[in-house]
Amino acid sequence: MSLAAGSAVALMTGPLGSFIVWRRMSYFGDSLAHSGLLGVALGFLLNLNPQIGLGAITFALALLLFFMGRKKHLSTDTLLGILSHGALSFGLITISLMDDVRIDLNSLLFGDILSVQLTDLFQIIVIMALVLGIVIFFWNRWLLMTVSEDLARAEGVNTHLLQLFFLLLIALTIAVAMKLVGILLITSMMIIPAATARRLVQNPEQMAVLAAAIGVLSVFAGIFVSVLLDTPSGPTTVATATSLFAIVYLTRALIEK
Repeated sequence: MSLAAGSAVALMTGPLGSFIVWRRMSYFGDSLAHSGLLGVALGFLLNLNPQIGLGAITFALALLLFFMGRKKHLSTDTLLGILSHGALSFGLITISLMDDVRIDLNSLLFGDILSVQLTDLFQIIVIMALVLGIVIFFWNRWLLMTVSEDLARAEGVNTHLLQLFFLLLIALTIAVAMKLVGILLITSMMIIPAATARRLVQNPEQMAVLAAAIGVLSVFAGIFVSVLLDTPSGPTTVATATSLFAIVYLTRALIEK
């Protein structure tokens, strides 16, 4: 089940991660991920399923970032920094005040893919199908927006609405995948496979497919190494993806030299 769940997440994060790399939005993903701790804490505090609190907070922060980003009162990176670290801090404070609730903070921060249950797997597969369907449907319009928002608007594309859809899709993916890789590492599983694939392909479609494949390979190799060495599964998976990136980057650099 762990391999299946990790592979499903990799299939989601590959195409989304490609757009995040192209649009230089990695810090946005980190901000949403950090807010997840506050969502989990509020879920416990209100006697709700932590997944509901997680999803609610990530979606709320995505909406807040979208609307505040349009006002231009603060630069985007400043706004992201305030909301990211603020949400993470409030989450940690809320957890520290709940003496009657036992929370595995290490699992929240770094994930535990080996603890995935059948219900988790089913949820991840359903969300994966939804995310991939939306990405395929909006692919050409998001690609046009990535090249030039002015050109996209001239072609009749509602760029503001599509931007909002994209942010909410990232929030949904983070909320679902956080249990596997953790709050501090989920964004890396979006960025690293996509950055690796970028060095090996010549068009966007190839990059999205290869990013997903590299993500799946990282999951399989990471879980194998974590079981073999008795290391945390989430960090080991990310370390594996990072190693693949380093190998590809150095190999390409030597070839192009």
